Amino acid sequence: MFGIHDYTSFVLAIFAFQIIPGPGTLFIVNATARHGLRSGMGAVFGTLVGDFVFMLAAVLGLATVLAARPVILSSLQWVGIVYLCWLGVKLFLSVKADESTNAVLAQNHWTCFQQAFAVCMTNPKAIMFFMAFFPLFLAANSPPHTLVAMMLHVSVISLLYQSGLVLVGNAVALRLSRFQHARVWAMRLVGVGLLGFGIKLDLRR
Repeated sequence: MFGIHDYTSFVLAIFAFQIIPGPGTLFIVNATARHGLRSGMGAVFGTLVGDFVFMLAAVLGLATVLAARPVILSSLQWVGIVYLCWLGVKLFLSVKADESTNAVLAQNHWTCFQQAFAVCMTNPKAIMFFMAFFPLFLAANSPPHTLVAMMLHVSVISLLYQSGLVLVGNAVALRLSRFQHARVWAMRLVGVGLLGFGIKLDLRR
């Protein structure tokens, strides 16, 4: 179907990768818990745009360029590590569980979009991942539009899964809204998670 070899396995693999939590997932959950549905969806679209940039870069062969010039890849990885660690420490040291002013809440969905996009772009290894993942499901005679179909599948499935995550996260956050300290510690837990991802990237270098 769509020129994709072993279509069922391709779709199941995308779902499996979505279930594995990463920095983007943690950020989406945190944005939803702190600022509600609009901010959570802003984070979702920021993550989707970041993934799309990586998929497009992989399809256009940017992975080959980065592999040929390891200094560029190494520099991008250090930027990503520093950003994830900074964001993790910032969340962990947060004192307030929520932003209370209407002005902050009104603007926050765009801020969350930008931050989620930045979090996604801190992992240049994603280019290599898509470069390795897509060929697994390409047949020798696959037409050019097959890669476009693959990109759309990843984007749509990611949107469905992450939107569901926002709805569930918002429902849980509303229940926890009466427990100020619970929300603070939940936010700090997300901070530890982001810091852990940053350290993990550093150790794998």
